[in-house]
Amino acid sequence: MSSALLQSGPAPRKITIGRIGLYAFLLSMVVFFALPLFVMVITSLKTPEEIRMARIFALPAGLNFSAWAEAWSGACAGTACNGVEAGFWNSVKITVPAVALSVTLGALNGYALSFWRPRGGKILFALLMAGALVPYQIFLYPMVRVLAGLSLYNTLPGIVLVHVLFGLPLVTLLFRNYFVTLPIELFKAARIDGAGFWRIFGEIMLPMSVPMIVVAAMLQFTGIWNDFLLGLVFAGPDNLPMTVQLNNIVNTTTGTRQYNVDMAATMLTALVPLAIYFLSGRWFVRGIAAGAVKG
Repeated sequence: MSSALLQSGPAPRKITIGRIGLYAFLLSMVVFFALPLFVMVITSLKTPEEIRMARIFALPAGLNFSAWAEAWSGACAGTACNGVEAGFWNSVKITVPAVALSVTLGALNGYALSFWRPRGGKILFALLMAGALVPYQIFLYPMVRVLAGLSLYNTLPGIVLVHVLFGLPLVTLLFRNYFVTLPIELFKAARIDGAGFWRIFGEIMLPMSVPMIVVAAMLQFTGIWNDFLLGLVFAGPDNLPMTVQLNNIVNTTTGTRQYNVDMAATMLTALVPLAIYFLSGRWFVRGIAAGAVKG
């Protein structure tokens, strides 16, 4: 309906000062955000000799992907020269289960708080929101002690659990705000027909929540994939995520610094979140418009 209205309205044709200012602002924002990415890409494609010419915005003489290959599997972090490949697979093993668990539990929490309204639900929701507002650096030491007591410290299940716990307040808020926008009559009609907690959740609420599932999954995925502090503290030396591997490569280089390899490693680390945003950006906007900012 909204698209039909937009298409039927007259298109603005006058060039006003306000419109020029708007386009100038948008263009400056594009340059502001795209320029660092441009410098990183062209630097990663240059040879060390081209980089030493100190022409930062000059295009490379040719497409040289040797720095990308070295960053993936040959860049050294201390005495280990394995690139960011091991960190990539560690990030996959951490991110996929953490996103699946946090989105599932957040959807259940939001559904229960919105429709079933258990006794003490408002207090539980307030506590979850308080947990989202407190900087998680405060929880690091208590979490280390608790996970060490459970024999989960420096393990893959331990870092997955940490990401689920720290992501749960935000995901619960997103789903709770989305579910309160749905008609309560749907829930009442299902109850009259004899449907219970899990059947209403699985057959009615989840199919209606696809846009919000996409939003929550994208936010959680990018947050967990780009995390550095929690991975450094809780993952352990065998499960270090890609961001920690990148930091080790960039900061432990000896001799002549290989800027092209550093830039290629940075691009490889950021490639997955960028791809997800580019491929599912439309779903993300739909989910946000469907209820992420309501409630």
